Amino acid sequence: MPGNTNFNPNFTWDDLQYFLAVARTGQLSTAARHLRTSHATVSRRIDRLEFALKVKLFERNPRGYVLTAMGQRFIETAEKIELETDRLQADINDGVAAHRGVIRLSMPEGFANFFFAHRIDDFTRQNPNLSLELVTIQQIMSLSRKEADIAVTLDPPKAGPYMIEKITDYTLSVYGSKHYLADKPELKRRNDLLDHPFIGYIQDMIFAPGLDYLDDVHPGIKPRFQSSSIYAQLTATLNGQGLCILPHFIACQQPDLQIVLPAEVQLTRHYWLIRHRDTAHIPRFRAVADYIFAVVGTNRDAFQGPKVDGPVTS
Repeated sequence: MPGNTNFNPNFTWDDLQYFLAVARTGQLSTAARHLRTSHATVSRRIDRLEFALKVKLFERNPRGYVLTAMGQRFIETAEKIELETDRLQADINDGVAAHRGVIRLSMPEGFANFFFAHRIDDFTRQNPNLSLELVTIQQIMSLSRKEADIAVTLDPPKAGPYMIEKITDYTLSVYGSKHYLADKPELKRRNDLLDHPFIGYIQDMIFAPGLDYLDDVHPGIKPRFQSSSIYAQLTATLNGQGLCILPHFIACQQPDLQIVLPAEVQLTRHYWLIRHRDTAHIPRFRAVADYIFAVVGTNRDAFQGPKVDGPVTS
């Protein structure tokens, strides 16, 4: 490393993988789970790397591992080596041999749990040497820090070294359970929505602008029950707690749900597939991306929702 005359290059690429995992997570235990090894092994590899380089890469404290100034400088070099290793492996391998390894996917909860997870079997049968990790936490995973390899998002990043492709548009409408609506007066106009309790997202926990849609339906709506989870919102709706804005591809799986004001309210949102530009060509990543596009294309009607006449909200 620059300025270090005692630099010892006697370390392996595996050591750099351990370094990057800890640098990206800040925790030995999290890095160990990602690398599928033990806490002690990660600690030992970091110690070995620091000894070989004769520099301190991390400050240890009760909250975890924090990169030193030298560690910050070293991470750029390590990531370049990681990228070139991936490229070399992709060039060496072809056919089925190229489709090996682990791919981490980051997806919104609704897309992951109510659509994609039900359709993983076909992919795993076609690609028995690939392992998928599906992350659905309510935050945007960083592709640049390798927190995920491929991301499905509602809003594409405004900048960065990414390949961005629209997967599909999808529609949302207002729904209520049939037993909830059975003894209620018919809803004929948007203002009638204000007579009903609503279910929605917690405002200050909305992680994507595409989920902030209550005002698009009616600015006067104040949800009575709020959750960061679309699954919890769906459950509350099925239990008759009120009305909820739901994607059609989720609501159409629930025979007890009834659409409300279909000609008045129909929102359109989008799913995007994001890959790091430098790794998008790697066969195993390309195989996953191609499968996502294919399986969504086969189920396009579920995402587009019912055809309605009259003005709708975009």
